[in-house]
Amino acid sequence: MTTAIKSSTRKAWAKAIIPPATEFPPTQLPIISGKIPPGLRGTLYRNGPGRLERGGLRVGHWFDGDGAILAVHFNTRNPVSEGATAVYRYVQTSGYLEESQAGKFLYGNYGMTPPGPIWNQWLKPVKNAANTSVLALPDKLLALWEGGKPHALDLQTLETKGLDNLSGLSGNLPYSAHPKRDFKTGEIFNFGISPGINSTLNIYKSDSTGKIIQTGRTIIEGLPLVHDFVLAGQYLVFFVPPVRVNLLSVLTGFYSYSDAMEWKPQLGTQVLIFDRESLSLVSRSETEPWFQWHFSNGYVDNSNSIVVDFVRFEGFATNQRLKQVASGETNTIAEGTFWQVLINPETGKITASQQLIDRACEFPIVPPSQVGRNSRYSYLSMHRKGVDMGRELFGAIACFDHHTQTLTEADLGENRYPTEPIYAPDAENSETGWILTVVYDGNSDTSELWVFNSDALDAEPVCKLRLPSIIPPGFHGTWRALNHQRP
Repeated sequence: MTTAIKSSTRKAWAKAIIPPATEFPPTQLPIISGKIPPGLRGTLYRNGPGRLERGGLRVGHWFDGDGAILAVHFNTRNPVSEGATAVYRYVQTSGYLEESQAGKFLYGNYGMTPPGPIWNQWLKPVKNAANTSVLALPDKLLALWEGGKPHALDLQTLETKGLDNLSGLSGNLPYSAHPKRDFKTGEIFNFGISPGINSTLNIYKSDSTGKIIQTGRTIIEGLPLVHDFVLAGQYLVFFVPPVRVNLLSVLTGFYSYSDAMEWKPQLGTQVLIFDRESLSLVSRSETEPWFQWHFSNGYVDNSNSIVVDFVRFEGFATNQRLKQVASGETNTIAEGTFWQVLINPETGKITASQQLIDRACEFPIVPPSQVGRNSRYSYLSMHRKGVDMGRELFGAIACFDHHTQTLTEADLGENRYPTEPIYAPDAENSETGWILTVVYDGNSDTSELWVFNSDALDAEPVCKLRLPSIIPPGFHGTWRALNHQRP
C-alpha cells in the first residue's frame, strides 16, 4: 500500500483523487456559460476509479480503484431548452459490495496483493474493478475491465445488472477495455488474454448488439501486457510490447501483477496482424522495443500498407508514474509521444515510422465514423506548455490535423484538468461534431463538463455545465447518439 503525503506538496489535481468520489442521482445540470448545441443529442458515458481508499489504506496503483460511471444525458429532441441531466454511480461489483460491507480491502488487484495471510493470494486473488472503459450497446452499457468479464448496467439509471458473457465468454475468458466498432457494419471487435507460461490471445467478433458471433485465438510467449489494439481496414493489428509478468513472483503471493512486470527490451516489440473476417493470423514480426497503452486509429492506404497511429513510450516507466497517481503525488517523468508507422500486412514488417508530435500526450481518439478508416483528425490529451511534467496531469486537449501536420490546442488554464476528449457527432449535420471533456477545476474544487466545437478547439467552449460533485480523473468514455443504431 502507499503511504500518506503532506498536502503542501501536492498539485491541485490531488484534491480530486484523494477522497472517494460521491455518487449523485439524476440531476439537472446548470449551465455555467454558453448554451447546449441543438445537435448534441445523446449520452456521454465516462468510467474511471472512483475510490482509491478504504479503512485508512490506499490502493497500490491507480488501476486498482473501484469503477464509477458518469452519464450525462442530452436525451431530448430539444437539448437547448430542456438541458442535460447527469447521474454518477459506482459499479456494484461483488468485490465492491463485499468491501463496502467490511469497510476494508479484501481483494488483490493489478497493483496490490490481498491483505492477510499469504494464502489469500489464491483464495481472493483479483477483484474485477470494472473501472477502465465503457461500451454502449442498444439495450445496456458495459463497464469494461481487461482482466475479466464486463458488467452490464442500465443505460439510463446506471443500475448494475451483473456480469455479462455476451453469449460467448465461457469460463474465465476476459474481455478487454478497448473494443473497436465498425461504424458502417456495426461489428464490434475485441480481445482478451488468458494468462499462462505461454498465454492465449483470444479475439472476439460481435454483432451490433454485442453478442459474440465468432472467436479466434493464437499463442503468445509469456504473459505480456497488451492493453489495446487497432482496427485497420480488413485487419486487426496488435503490438505486443517487451513487458512480461513474472508469474512465479505473483504465485508466491509477495508481488502484485504490476510489481511482477519486467521490461525486457531484448525481446523487441512483436507485430501481429489478423484478418478481420476469419480472425486468423496473417503475419507476425518483431521490431525495436517500445511500449504503448493506446492507439488512435489504423487504416489501409492506397499502396496497401497498414497505417497505424499510436502513443509511444520508450520504456515502461509509465507504469511507475501511474502507480504514483493513486497517492496524489507524482515525480516520475514518463511521457509518450504521437507516432505513425507503416506496415506491410503480408510480412508484418514496419516499413516506415515517424513521430507526428514531439509533445507529451495520451488518450488519442478519432471520430467514431472514422474508426478503421483514414481519419483526417486525431484528438488527444496533452500537457500544458511549460508545466512540470513529473508532477502535473494533463491540462490541455488538442486536435492533430494529419493533412496539414498542425496541432490546434485548448489550454484549459492553471489547475484545470480535462479527461480524455470524446467526439460527439452533430445530429443535424454529420460533417461537424463536438468534443466533450469532463474538467476538474482545482481553483474552485468543482467538476464541469466542457463542450468544444471540434473544428475550433482553440476557441472558447460553446458550453460549460456544472456537475453536482467532483468526478476524479478517469480513463475512458464513449458517446451514444440518440439514434441507437449509431455508436
